[in-house]
Amino acid sequence: MHITQLNRECLLHLFSFLDNNSRKNLAETCHKLLEVFQDPLLWSLLNFHSPVELKKDNFLLGPALKYLSICWYSERVKVCNIEDWMKNTLQKDFCKRHENTVSDFLLDVCNRCPNLLSLTLSGCGHVTDDCILQVLKNCPNLKSLKLENCVRITDCTLEAVTLHGGSLRTLHVDFCRNITQAGLERVRQKCPSVMLRAERSANMIPDSKPEKKLMLEKASRKLVQL
Repeated sequence: MHITQLNRECLLHLFSFLDNNSRKNLAETCHKLLEVFQDPLLWSLLNFHSPVELKKDNFLLGPALKYLSICWYSERVKVCNIEDWMKNTLQKDFCKRHENTVSDFLLDVCNRCPNLLSLTLSGCGHVTDDCILQVLKNCPNLKSLKLENCVRITDCTLEAVTLHGGSLRTLHVDFCRNITQAGLERVRQKCPSVMLRAERSANMIPDSKPEKKLMLEKASRKLVQL
């Protein structure tokens, strides 16, 4: 039996085991498989692990998307989570090449994926409070928001959660060093039903001017000497 003789349900099940590149390659072999590739049922979950993957045309965005994860763990991408004033020229050039990649992608998600239930961002150093605000506004069914090591996230995101996260049940802001204990407490008070986790966040040294940073480092060294 040829693969094209399988019914649509079987083909969808087969496609579900393939990665995005394999799905795209298989879809290019005939019109019937292309139709399966374009079926919204196939695209309820998307996982990305590098900036390049977000720019490919091997996936579809639409109302069927429920679970989205963008997790960057490579050493090169970690450069984006260094304070701008500490980056050398090479690091700044690298960051600039994909500075708006995730932000632009999330804007597209806001416009095309109103039924999103879960968003996980890890290591996305260029994502801003405004990005998360737009997601919360345009995806009213969002139940889980997990942010890890997203250095530009501040208390503004926490405030947006209290205003627009009516469906939210899980909020993680781990290793987001620019949020404060006050911001976390505000979420706890205004959204008691939200399971809040903020591992190593408000206790970390936030981004600041080099002068202030040096003062903190000197104070730490004195404490060690004592």
